[in-house]
Amino acid sequence: MNQQEIAALAQRQRDYFSTGITQDVNFRLEQLQKLRDAVQANEAAIQKALREDLGKSGYEAFMCETGLVLSEISYLLRHTRGFARRKTVYTPLAQFPSHSFRQPTPYGCTLILSPWNYPFLLTLEPLADAIAAGNTVILKPSAYSPATSRLLKELVDHLFPQEYVAVVTGGREENSALLEEKFDLVFFTGSQTVGKEVLRRCAEHLTPAVLELGGKSPCIVEESADIKLAARRIVFGKFLNCGQTCVAPDYILCHSSVKDRLLEEIQKQIRIQFGENPLENPDCGKIINRKHFSRLLGLMNGGKIVTGGEVDADGCRIAPTVLDGVSWEDPVMEREIFGPLLPVLPYDRLEEALERLDRGSKPLALYLFSRNREHIHRVMSQARFGGGCVNDVVIHLATSHMGFGGVGESGMGAYHGKAGFDAFSHEKSIVDKKCWLDLPMRYQPYGNALYERLLHLFLR
Repeated sequence: MNQQEIAALAQRQRDYFSTGITQDVNFRLEQLQKLRDAVQANEAAIQKALREDLGKSGYEAFMCETGLVLSEISYLLRHTRGFARRKTVYTPLAQFPSHSFRQPTPYGCTLILSPWNYPFLLTLEPLADAIAAGNTVILKPSAYSPATSRLLKELVDHLFPQEYVAVVTGGREENSALLEEKFDLVFFTGSQTVGKEVLRRCAEHLTPAVLELGGKSPCIVEESADIKLAARRIVFGKFLNCGQTCVAPDYILCHSSVKDRLLEEIQKQIRIQFGENPLENPDCGKIINRKHFSRLLGLMNGGKIVTGGEVDADGCRIAPTVLDGVSWEDPVMEREIFGPLLPVLPYDRLEEALERLDRGSKPLALYLFSRNREHIHRVMSQARFGGGCVNDVVIHLATSHMGFGGVGESGMGAYHGKAGFDAFSHEKSIVDKKCWLDLPMRYQPYGNALYERLLHLFLR
């Protein structure tokens, strides 16, 4: 679409929202059910598209994308009616007689910009939240995952009129044209670099934005950890989707006393989970494109590879690779890796590890493997990060019962479940004042001694 077509589409959505139809809760639930039915009916096509774009197996496609979308929609179908109700709150005595309540209302015409690494999940999950909250939506999936983007457009065009939900495909020109428009909310998932540009463009219109970004998410392994279990879970979370996961453990901070044991167990787990020759494993997946493949090759230092390092240049595939002897100044530690490279750095004291983390950017996730309850409490309360796990990785995002989002450089705002409904809603605070009594103490002329005593009584 060109600028004029996008402007016309946005205006049609604003006009449709103005009819009030999307604010009807029954209407919202009907659309969610239609979306759920369509996802279930197209499961095979979704798997095929994700295999084409990212090399994902059918199992991983359902576990990490389709299944999570269905779970979120099911949650919203059960809870949207309750989320949309007005909530009565306490009314101060000074405002007697009146009724005070909070009323969730949709923002209006919203824009969702989604990334390529989980192109189905990270497009339709926020869409479900936006529908539940009563908005119209323009979706802009990534050009880097063309098969999934085509499928999303076909699915959405079949389900919804464009004035309600529409998909705009294309690249940077379309992104820029969309951000020229005045939306009521912009929801963006992607890199910090692009997130800064999105926020800058939103600021021009004073448009609120939810930013789901990334960062170098640390994984701390203490000397008290179950090393074998830690290795198993870290290998799963790090190399899921070839490391192209915003909450993947970016690097390991391991207590020096257990580092060698951890490296040994990680190598064992890579063999167990991916085979002796991971590049021969058809479910290993691939790097999204040549640009990112070349970037990752530039971060691999042959002298520091403990295991892995094999590449399939034609298929843009890199075997799970572990790096030891890495320093904080190495290129692999400068920014988020977003690939199947796992640096392991030692520490001697927990204070040292926490001080190092505090000097860096706030990550989207933090993981701690420990059986020391005092240390667990200290890390979880002192470190600053979006969300995380104790004795596991990545699974904190796979629930509709907790909000998911970053802090500082890793994002602003949260979604999933109630948090997702809230992200796409504005909560109005309303006082419904009654007419049968009008207390005179707030009106001039002031100076009545009784009124002043009552005022001090009410407002203390």
